[in-house]
Amino acid sequence: MKTINAYKILAMALIMAVTVSCSNTQQKKQDARMPPKTYKTIELQPQSITLYRDYPTTLQGQQTVDIRPKISGYIDEILVDEGAQVQKGQILFRLFAKDIQASLRSAQAQVKVAEADVAAAKINLEKTKPLVDKDIISQFDLATVESMVQAKEAQLAQAKAMLANASANLQYTQITSPTNGIIGNFPYREGSLVSSNSTAPLTTVSNTTNMYAYFAMNEKEFLSLIKNLEGTTLQKKLSTLPDVLLVLADNSIYNLSGKIETASGLVDAQTGAINIRAAFANPAGLLRSGSSGLVRIPNHIDSTIIIPQKATYELQGKHFVYVVGDDNKVKHTSINILVGNLKEAYVVTDGLKAGDKIVIEGIASLKNEEEINPEITETPTYSDDLTTENRSNN
Repeated sequence: MKTINAYKILAMALIMAVTVSCSNTQQKKQDARMPPKTYKTIELQPQSITLYRDYPTTLQGQQTVDIRPKISGYIDEILVDEGAQVQKGQILFRLFAKDIQASLRSAQAQVKVAEADVAAAKINLEKTKPLVDKDIISQFDLATVESMVQAKEAQLAQAKAMLANASANLQYTQITSPTNGIIGNFPYREGSLVSSNSTAPLTTVSNTTNMYAYFAMNEKEFLSLIKNLEGTTLQKKLSTLPDVLLVLADNSIYNLSGKIETASGLVDAQTGAINIRAAFANPAGLLRSGSSGLVRIPNHIDSTIIIPQKATYELQGKHFVYVVGDDNKVKHTSINILVGNLKEAYVVTDGLKAGDKIVIEGIASLKNEEEINPEITETPTYSDDLTTENRSNN
């Protein structure tokens, strides 16, 4: 009985094995009959593109001057308004001047008195000289008279100095602009007592005919920027850089381009950054000191490979694409890219060449060495004037 049961079990196992084997064989046949999946691909062609890198900046006028009084006094008049455009020599403030005018009149009177004293002393000297010649008075008396003339002349010089000082103080009651520019805020109003030692200046005047945009980039970026430039000095290299753009706070582009003029000779030990200055002309006065924005540096690249971002995937910090071989099998390939302003594309610096075919859609379902049916589509091209707010594929 036990022998019969054993035969039954063995027979059932054989039947199941045959059934599974047939099923696998049938599945393999079905799989062999399934054609490769179709994936959209493109054939790479070199293109030219201008990339942009943006750097935060703070604007400053080419000259900003604190306006302070040279004498103490009460503000009598404010002759301009905050934010006004002023010219060099234009009167901005008047200080209360009546007491200084009184001092000036007193100084003028002192000069007249001193002049009269000098004249009288000289007349006395002229009278004394003949008397000495006739031995009526001694040489000592003559020397005394001469000394009196010198003393009166010294008093006259002192009176004239006091008059000049009073005249200058009267002029100082009219505070003028030392340069063309734009007026800042007024911390003091009419009636305020001010002096040269006041904590805050009366205002500032910013010469904004030319504006300086200060920004910083790290050492690696800076070396990449200048390493291929012509010139024997840094200043000459910087002068060959293309014009830069200024992105304003509202994301619009300033209508005049600028030039990078100087770069700091030191690398900040804490941040590793290098401070750079670009200059922008400001004839319409649109730009103001203290404004913020972005300095945009262009980088034109000829004959480079540009691919859609959707054709790539990232693994352990590296970027990969699937390249289609002559046998229609895909191979995952590592690439190096440039970071720029392109929103939906990458500029490839290494790993791909013209004529390569890559998969641009559905790469998440692909496996390395998988055979596909490549469907060649038109290679997208990319505009040269892409900006932060206007990025598009042609």
